[in-house]
Amino acid sequence: MTTRVGFIGLGHMGAPMCARIVGAGFSVTAFDLAPAALAVAVLEGAQAAGSAAECAQAADVLITMLPGPAQVEDVLLGSGGALAAMHRGSLAVDMSTSSPALGRRIVDAAASHGVAFVDAPVADALKAREGDLHIFAGGRAADVAVARPVLEAMGKPDRVVHVGPHGAGYTVKLLVNLQWFVHAAAAAEALAVGTRAGIDADTLYTAFAAGPARSSFLENEALEVLRDGEYGERFPLGLVTKDLGLALDLAHDSGVPAELSAVTQGLYHQALDKYGSTAGEMAVVRLYEDFAGTPLRLLHANGH
Repeated sequence: MTTRVGFIGLGHMGAPMCARIVGAGFSVTAFDLAPAALAVAVLEGAQAAGSAAECAQAADVLITMLPGPAQVEDVLLGSGGALAAMHRGSLAVDMSTSSPALGRRIVDAAASHGVAFVDAPVADALKAREGDLHIFAGGRAADVAVARPVLEAMGKPDRVVHVGPHGAGYTVKLLVNLQWFVHAAAAAEALAVGTRAGIDADTLYTAFAAGPARSSFLENEALEVLRDGEYGERFPLGLVTKDLGLALDLAHDSGVPAELSAVTQGLYHQALDKYGSTAGEMAVVRLYEDFAGTPLRLLHANGH
């Protein structure tokens, strides 16, 4: 019997993820509040649902990929009615970047309906269409095993990782994002200081990317700014500051001082105030360019 998959949330990430599941041969019903996004999913082979609840009704596995906790809560527990519409024995998988606290409420609500729940947020957004996402799954091992065939349509088997019990997926994803935001801010600051000190950006970049200070950010996303003048608008600054807030909440709940994270959050909020919520995830680099009074650009296109 073919697993029936429901997919709610067809934005920049959700659309290619849904397409991957369709391409893997699953029967997929999709829903999004934006008719144009839903129409694209239909063209790629999904069936359209008229509401979140309708999408969830027939699903053996329901995937949600939404902007944040407020939307996840509304779709699953609130006016969307998706969780209540699911049949007993089915599985809900939230792949949004959300909060462990909300995850605990979803687990309890799901159990009351006889539905299992897994939190499985993703990283490496640029690899969504090619099916190479890194997926962090939190939940019972048996439920992760049920979800795995669907998850492996979106991420290679070794990149679909069971990281622990309910909420662990959300926790790991928030900490991965937190590190990336810190790395971006640190690289921007170092590049701005070095440039103002009279060292050209090419020399700085080579030293940073090839030496002990290298990072995934320097080797990949930084080149979008340094080479192309692009600031990552695919992931808007409003979502960056949302994720930072969730990460700081997590740190507070853990009892660990997170002073570096708080400073990083402050920088991104400066960028938010200056450039707006639709500016890109690398607006912190733009902020440091403004501090330095000069754009940070490479003269040689290959970045090395």
